[in-house]
Amino acid sequence: MSSTTSRSLDTRDRTIYEVNVRQYTPEGTFDAFLPHLDRLADLGVGMLWFMPIHPISKKNRKGSLGSYYAIADYDAINPEFGDAASFRRVVDAAHARGMHVIIDWVPNHTGCDHPWTESHPERYQRPPKEQKEGPFAYGADDWTDTYRLDYTNPDTCAAMRETMLRWIRDFDLDGFRVDVAAMVRREFWEETIPALRAEKEIFLLAEAEEKWIHDVGFDATYAWPLGHTVLAVVEGKKKPEAIRTQVLDDEILVGDGFRMHFTTNHDWNSWEGVAVDRLGPAHDAAVVLSFTLPGKPLIYSGQESGLDRAIEFFEKDPIAWREHDHGDLFRTLARLKRAEPALHHGPEGGSLEMLDACDEHVVAFRRVKGDSRVTVLANMSANPVSVRVAFGDGAHIDEHGDRVNPPHSLGPWQWAIVRDVV
Repeated sequence: MSSTTSRSLDTRDRTIYEVNVRQYTPEGTFDAFLPHLDRLADLGVGMLWFMPIHPISKKNRKGSLGSYYAIADYDAINPEFGDAASFRRVVDAAHARGMHVIIDWVPNHTGCDHPWTESHPERYQRPPKEQKEGPFAYGADDWTDTYRLDYTNPDTCAAMRETMLRWIRDFDLDGFRVDVAAMVRREFWEETIPALRAEKEIFLLAEAEEKWIHDVGFDATYAWPLGHTVLAVVEGKKKPEAIRTQVLDDEILVGDGFRMHFTTNHDWNSWEGVAVDRLGPAHDAAVVLSFTLPGKPLIYSGQESGLDRAIEFFEKDPIAWREHDHGDLFRTLARLKRAEPALHHGPEGGSLEMLDACDEHVVAFRRVKGDSRVTVLANMSANPVSVRVAFGDGAHIDEHGDRVNPPHSLGPWQWAIVRDVV
């Protein structure tokens, strides 16, 4: 990892929570979200990631409300959500509860009526010949509500860097989740990340999976490959051994960089299918893996309430809040992650040893950090299995609350977490 991470925020035991402000409450405002902070603190959330909070472009808008990712003004706040004062109240209240706050940043493209399209057209890429409409290149082929910025222009780089710095200075933000970070030139990040960290210790999450993203200074990237592999195992397209192979092949799971693990997020929920439907009875086991493998776990808005539908992306579609046993699961795992150094992520996290549980359907591993020793067993099949893993007497969490001693039987899609006494 490059020296650009020398002032990274310490998030080794934090669970990240993605906030969809528009859909979080009927009002869809920062002030309406504020009362949820105590509940999220009790859930064990350590970092809030707000989806883009900027005004949304009206030109070429998709749906009636448009995409959060079609930014109309980097320096302003979406008036539908509130104003600078209301957002600052949320940040201050989150900080008072020991939470970090990051916001979504969209540097690859702007909305089609961003002021730069008129004041600084030179900051945009020209359209390819196959693009029939628009003065500038779209953010991507089907992102027709956005225009792509040109990072070969030093002025574009300087303007973007300064806007990011202003948000850190003005709101005391703890970092950014950067949209499609790998679509922006490496040279921009090599210059920008040190400048941001000269201002404050921050955390940087990239919506990317490439190793070079870590090399330029991002702390975390998406665990897309592992998420797809878990789903393939659940669907019977791959054997559970594929999860073990994917973990061991992922060089980012060890060292300074780490992955963000998830069973859903705003993209998967809206476009790929609902987690509880896609994962079915394997949902809880998949969540357990996301919290206990090396990396940072994510909870998406509403998951703790058993989110069972796709949330509209371009229209108003409030989440229906309710008590649900998924909330207990996330609360238990988030607290366990904080309590056990073996489950921390990044360079301070515990070691990882994949174990042979004597059954091909079981994903088994152990993580160790000093006196903290945690063994995880997950039956990734619809059949009961018997596992043989050696560990000492210790407290544990499983679905039944009974003592776990080998040989131990795991029911279909059942999991167990054993905390050994060393």
